[in-house]
Amino acid sequence: MSSSQPTSPQVKEYVSLMRGLKQLDLTGPSVPCNLILTGDLAFPLAMNSQGKVLMAASLYGSGRIVVFGHEGYLSTQPNLVENAINWLKEGKSPDAAVGVHKDAKNVEENLKSRFKTKLMNDFSSDQGVGVYVTDAYSVAGHEKNIVAFMKSGGGLLIGGQAWHWSSQNPKENTLLQFAGNRVSGVAGIYFSKHKAGAECLPVYPQIPASWMSTVIGQDFEDDLEFLLHGISEFNLKDGVVSEVMIHGSLAFPIGITQDQRCFLAGAYYGQGRVVLVSHEGLFKWENFAPFWINALHWLDEGRQGVVGVSPDLSQAFELFKTFDMKCEKTNLRKDLSVFVCTAYKGDNIEELQQFVAEGGGLLIGGHAWHWAQTHKAQNYITEFTGNKILNKMGMTLLEYYVSGGCYKTPVPSQAIKDTYHFRHLLHKFGGHVTKGEKLADHEEEWLTKLSRDCTAILRLDENNSNYHQILCSFTEIIKTAGMPQVCKSCPVKTERDRVLLEVGAQLYKACPHRDELLPYLIKDNPLLPVVYNHRISVNVDTADKEEWVSTGLYLSPGMKTYMSIPADIVDKGWKVQIGCQTDKLGHKELKRASCVCERFPVTSEMIQVYNLWGGLIYLVAPPNTKASGQVTAQVGVPVPYYKSGVTSLSEWQLLRTAPSPWAELEFENIILTVPSDVVRNMERPDLLAAHWDRIMRAVADLAVIPHKFKRKERFVTDVQITNGWMHCGYPLMAHTGAAEGLVKYEDVKAMWGFIHELGHNQQRSCWEFSGHTTECTCNLWSLYVHETVLGTPREQCHSSMKPENRRACLEKYVNEGRQLKQWSVFVALETYVQLIEKFGWDSIKKVFGAYHTMENVPKDNKGKMNLYAVTFSEAVKMDLTGFFKAWGWPIESDTEKKVSNLPAWNDHPMAKYK
Repeated sequence: MSSSQPTSPQVKEYVSLMRGLKQLDLTGPSVPCNLILTGDLAFPLAMNSQGKVLMAASLYGSGRIVVFGHEGYLSTQPNLVENAINWLKEGKSPDAAVGVHKDAKNVEENLKSRFKTKLMNDFSSDQGVGVYVTDAYSVAGHEKNIVAFMKSGGGLLIGGQAWHWSSQNPKENTLLQFAGNRVSGVAGIYFSKHKAGAECLPVYPQIPASWMSTVIGQDFEDDLEFLLHGISEFNLKDGVVSEVMIHGSLAFPIGITQDQRCFLAGAYYGQGRVVLVSHEGLFKWENFAPFWINALHWLDEGRQGVVGVSPDLSQAFELFKTFDMKCEKTNLRKDLSVFVCTAYKGDNIEELQQFVAEGGGLLIGGHAWHWAQTHKAQNYITEFTGNKILNKMGMTLLEYYVSGGCYKTPVPSQAIKDTYHFRHLLHKFGGHVTKGEKLADHEEEWLTKLSRDCTAILRLDENNSNYHQILCSFTEIIKTAGMPQVCKSCPVKTERDRVLLEVGAQLYKACPHRDELLPYLIKDNPLLPVVYNHRISVNVDTADKEEWVSTGLYLSPGMKTYMSIPADIVDKGWKVQIGCQTDKLGHKELKRASCVCERFPVTSEMIQVYNLWGGLIYLVAPPNTKASGQVTAQVGVPVPYYKSGVTSLSEWQLLRTAPSPWAELEFENIILTVPSDVVRNMERPDLLAAHWDRIMRAVADLAVIPHKFKRKERFVTDVQITNGWMHCGYPLMAHTGAAEGLVKYEDVKAMWGFIHELGHNQQRSCWEFSGHTTECTCNLWSLYVHETVLGTPREQCHSSMKPENRRACLEKYVNEGRQLKQWSVFVALETYVQLIEKFGWDSIKKVFGAYHTMENVPKDNKGKMNLYAVTFSEAVKMDLTGFFKAWGWPIESDTEKKVSNLPAWNDHPMAKYK
């Protein structure tokens, strides 16, 4: 257990409760029970070395509660009791008495010298007390009155243990039936049936936390036996439901796929229960009716009360009213036993949570994947209405979806052991990396899912006490086990290290004390020379896509800086980006973290930015934006940054030695981001600029677009990328091994791949044939640039362009029956090359130009191929349909008629192949 932890939102309450205490000696005859905390406002006061909570506090309504895991502590901890009374009395009238139940008479003796006390036979709210002190057994019969007292502002100090009661009542549900839980449970604190070791505990300056406390509250075997009675499988048919992340200690999976994605879950919350299905459409499915019957009875808890169905669930109501239960179509009412609703209405979130906390049952359905897709700028984990309701209950709807299928139900006796639960696996993983405890094979397989869920859980509301406990658990794990120092020479290969890498990165973003955490995450982080108050001129006129604006600055790993932003671009969609390597990696072996780029929305005139991994600083201008001004960075590491027409050769001689590990070369139409080492000895960047200017103008010529690109292309090199040696996009990505080729304009052989990717960025769906030309037509740009700019003969541009290789490729295609499914890459390129050899490069340009103004282009390959045949024929004034048919294209008779007035190309290269 660490005493140095992220600050909890309840820290003020904790400090008040523990004021003046150095330790808590809880040894002695009292054997406490472990307290289970679920409420978002519940927090531990004392936690033993095994992560068991022995004392806790919480808030409920306008009131407060302090819970001891044994009633004996009410007598043996007088200083803590005094602090607790003072805390519980805060804001109350000085005349309000401290009521003490008669069974705690010795406590009243200890208190009456310092407080106005009143010994009470039983609780009564009309006796003028502001705080009530009792054991957990004497509240029986008065639970509702005590809850109402606390809800309206009263304070409750309660002590007890449930392990003895549970042993005497083995068939009873301790969480719901033990008298103390019917009071404390509403505030998210439960007495459990498990004993906890009593120790002499230090009082930490922060709320105690440990990864060992991330346990599941019970085994849920009885609950699953009830819920799954008579049900052996869940058939989702063709439904698409959201995945559910279960992270609460009293939440559990009910329906789960073979690969451990949950779509149906249950939970205890306060005195009530919840069942979540991750698509509301399943409410009306008749094949789910047996489960809905079980679920409604489980939620009703034998009360035989009214099941209220939200008015917007008409079809569900029609199904449910056929069950042998009282069912009404109604909005939420306090007198309902169970309420059925969707996860989309946010007008009564607190009322709904309170309804469950005070004993109601909730059956709720909804999915989050559509909302997440349509609200990308928002944090669906906390802003989606359904999650506002469910997060506190220990369940979260994720943006990931589960497709239809038939899924077997879990075996109740093995459910916790054999099914994935975030808390359970986090607890096991903590023991694995800090104590060397072995994981079961199936738990090893679940680590990838744990890594992903760690990212999701750290997006929870930071004011949630459960979030704080998990954050502290992550912190303790990382500080003990460390984070892998991933790099090219030391790649991350195991799932264990992948989890630590992901958790460390996400923890850094979530932790309020990043500077303290940084040495545990980055071991080798040399200090680089910096510049201060660096001014960046901004002058943008973007088209229909966002654009990165280079600043010439770099941040070292974990380094922070403030950015001063002009007022007229605040809240206009601008962002500050740290890092240019934007590929999100999913490889089994990682040579860098999966995600190393961070973005910060520009929402004020002064923002702080940082990135665990460091990176070049950019301003990201939104689409269709025209703006100019000046941005100032408080501090940053200077970059070897050359910009054509701005940076002089004399300035470059100094800039090329700048300490940033990444350099940028910005030319007329392209920006190259490479390791600084490859430009340190470059004396004439202007010559490289002229080289790339010629290439990019040629790229524009073939695409039939203006020489000045609407947005400059970007080539970024990285130690590892998502796929291939290079790939297209913004930015175009290449391995660092390709960086030398980017900056050595004499190396013509290296250029084919670079231009190939630039060609990808020029491809247009209107003349692309899916499955055939994706890796073909981009090579037209490679071929064109080599021939017209680099002066390379066609047969020397690429090995596949050698005459003998072209001929072999073509003959193989012909001999195998000219099957269109085999017409791709260099086979397909041969088609275009034959056209170019007959009609010249201008013919291709005419065709591409014609498509710029073309409307109502077919979406299917057959339609597009016929249109292309017509367009090319008209461009060269010759009927080419015979040529294309010879290549196996699906040319229709209507197409032949459209160009029949043109002379036919009868002596085409394919004519000799019968």
